[in-house]
Amino acid sequence: MLLPVSTWQDIERWLTKSRTIVIPIGSMEQHGPNGFIGTDALCPEIIARHAESLAPDDILVGPTFNVGCAQHHLGFPGTITLRPTTMIAAMTDWTESLMRHGFERLYWYNGHGGNIHTIEAAFSEIHARRSFDPRGEDNRPGLSLKRRDWWDFRDVMGLCNKLYPVGHGSHATASEVSVTYHAYPDRARPEVEMSPKIAPNGKIGDAVQYRRDFPDGRIGSDPTQSNAEDGGKIVEAAAKAMLEDVARFSA
Repeated sequence: MLLPVSTWQDIERWLTKSRTIVIPIGSMEQHGPNGFIGTDALCPEIIARHAESLAPDDILVGPTFNVGCAQHHLGFPGTITLRPTTMIAAMTDWTESLMRHGFERLYWYNGHGGNIHTIEAAFSEIHARRSFDPRGEDNRPGLSLKRRDWWDFRDVMGLCNKLYPVGHGSHATASEVSVTYHAYPDRARPEVEMSPKIAPNGKIGDAVQYRRDFPDGRIGSDPTQSNAEDGGKIVEAAAKAMLEDVARFSA
């Protein structure tokens, strides 16, 4: 079930059987010469929607929280970012909106490593607001929050490493670009050449440092390997792993 194309009556019925919702969350940032700016938001959205197609009665997928913390990519045109405090406030508002309707288990399905610390800080802020609430436990529903990165499953990462034993990288990776090419094959950029073939590795600081040290946007990767066929394999593996994880979280 997909929340954006559901009616309020659909959601009301869903809440009679489940209090869980999956929220894809990512970022809007450059992904090298052949990767889409929306890659980090698209990957969890693509995988979550495929999971929903496999088990539409077992999962509710919310709208994608598609702008995250990406200040270090601002040296590249098209990148949009939130300050951590803004992202925490927005996640809090999303959570409390859903709680008002009766949702108690929010599974944030993440596509951007740069979001991890801020997502966890948002969870701390949300729980702190509840702890300071003088109404106490008797006057509010329970709440469970979970972050899961789409690649953070043994079978998924194992497949990515098998497909790309050299040059997988850590940003603008071959796997994430393949996932987006699977969903948007008409927009793939197989003709793009890159030099060096495998990008350098290094530390991340601010936008000026990032653009200086990683001039084409990649870190450690060779996404010229990316293709739609590989992306389909990754999406299938990730969707199945996520469905199993959501079922455990909902139990």
